[in-house]
Amino acid sequence: MTPVTRIGRRHLDAVVVGAGPNGLAAAIELARAGRSVRVYEAAPTIGGGTRSAELTLPGFVHDVCSAVHPLGVASPFFRSLDLARHGLDWVQPDAPLAHALAPGRSVVLERDPHAMADALGRDSAAWVRLFGPLVREWERLVPSLLAPVVRPPRHPVLMARFGLPALLPATTLAGLSFRGSAARALFGGMSAHSMVPPGRPLSASFGLVLGVLAHAVGWPVARGGSGSIAAALEAEARALGVELVTGQRVDSLDDLPPARAVLLDLTPRQVAALARDRLPAGYHRRLERFRYGPGVFKIDWALDGPIPWRDPGTARAGTVHLGGRIEEVASALARVAGGRVPERPYVILVQPTLADPTRAPAGKHVAWAYCHVPSGSTAEMTAAIEAQVERFAPGFRDLVLARATRDAAAMEAYDENYVGGDINGGIQDWRQLLFRPVVRWNPYTTPARDLFICSSSTPPGGGVHGMCGRHAAREVLRRT
Repeated sequence: MTPVTRIGRRHLDAVVVGAGPNGLAAAIELARAGRSVRVYEAAPTIGGGTRSAELTLPGFVHDVCSAVHPLGVASPFFRSLDLARHGLDWVQPDAPLAHALAPGRSVVLERDPHAMADALGRDSAAWVRLFGPLVREWERLVPSLLAPVVRPPRHPVLMARFGLPALLPATTLAGLSFRGSAARALFGGMSAHSMVPPGRPLSASFGLVLGVLAHAVGWPVARGGSGSIAAALEAEARALGVELVTGQRVDSLDDLPPARAVLLDLTPRQVAALARDRLPAGYHRRLERFRYGPGVFKIDWALDGPIPWRDPGTARAGTVHLGGRIEEVASALARVAGGRVPERPYVILVQPTLADPTRAPAGKHVAWAYCHVPSGSTAEMTAAIEAQVERFAPGFRDLVLARATRDAAAMEAYDENYVGGDINGGIQDWRQLLFRPVVRWNPYTTPARDLFICSSSTPPGGGVHGMCGRHAAREVLRRT
């Protein structure tokens, strides 16, 4: 392993280990307060889950990990920066989402919740009752949802309006709210982004958040690929004087230069290994008890044309859920939670070139999809995923020019933070949604006064929003 190069001998205000969105957010927040910051990244490039590459054929740009960014465009941290001056351009598809309910029939989520009558019929009024008040208050709601858990909510009545239904299993809330299969499936598919079976408590919270964001800010992609998010954050960090050191792996805190604070954009497994000699045995054991969620199997396709959806409405959506009725989605995720590979997986598919044709040669397209699998699985899911696409888009396979795949084990090999292929930094169930990585009044701090955690293993959890890094950085500013 390559030892860390100690650039200079001066005493830094902060060192950040890991240059994913949260590590970069922490560095930017500290630098904006006038602190000297250096970031170390083991990979040759910065970005973590926001990288893009030509994974299949020359000229076809794929998102290596994250692809769609409702939390990015809504994040208070991202909104506090002028990333457009560094080239970041959010691009909206015609519709945020389509859920393929049956061959030839999809339900499309529109930006305007009042425009759902054609899609939901008798449930359209119920959809507006559930989402309308939250969408109207999204600019107050989202910062509260992404705020540190150590603070009381600024808008308790609004949070109660969100929180009471959010406590329920997604299947329960969908059953109480809607009479038809279309609305139930649409809500269940959004809830399944949690990687928690929709029959479990709190799974409804993910469907509510993603639905509110779809109506309020859309589900955009970044023009040119998610790597442009990392590039914009890097440019902002450098403009503020942050030093970025790539290709330098940190194996011990002793390898780092002197600093008043160290922030780790790492999951508990890496924190425990890196800081073993700095943390009390009890805290170390709690880190080791941290639970990771299921893994993913991911495919990227280079396509000879747009996906031939049987329902033309599906071609309007940037993101497509291939899952059928809510019962089918729940069954697939329950199998994964039980350590089994689903025969008919729930698939999340993104067709970014519908909104951003710059990612492929003229007339060509790229697509991105994943399904949930047990942690660390090496199961080959290409045939099962493509069968789900063919189910709703006959002739899809004939358009495939090339494909690139990664199973759950390969996802971890690509990025050690994806333990077992878990892309959310740890399962976000009722025990770990708020209190992560351990039950602690301030989750960004550790028993070592100069050591902080800023990864998605802290609240508010997974997603490209930078808020874990911002909260950790603000704790550093308060304490050093």
